[in-house]
Amino acid sequence: MQAFVYKSLKKADTYVYLAGREDFGRIPDPVRAGLGELRFVLEVALVPGRRLAREDADVVRANLVSRGFHLQMPPRADADPLTGDWGTDA
Repeated sequence: MQAFVYKSLKKADTYVYLAGREDFGRIPDPVRAGLGELRFVLEVALVPGRRLAREDADVVRANLVSRGFHLQMPPRADADPLTGDWGTDA
């Protein structure tokens, strides 16, 4: 399955995977409005066994089949151990 990935120019680290190139009509209007302008960044084959940096490829494929899109939000700060206070003054 091919996926077309677009970066939100309004929301940092937010990406939309689409099942069809420029098929923005699949994104609900309130979600689309919050994303602002989208810029194409990548076409990727989501074959079984494919690994993605921040998403589970199986979940992305399932969302593309059921909804036609998958929304990748920025990682939560509380889930990233590198963003916490380590108690150093460095």
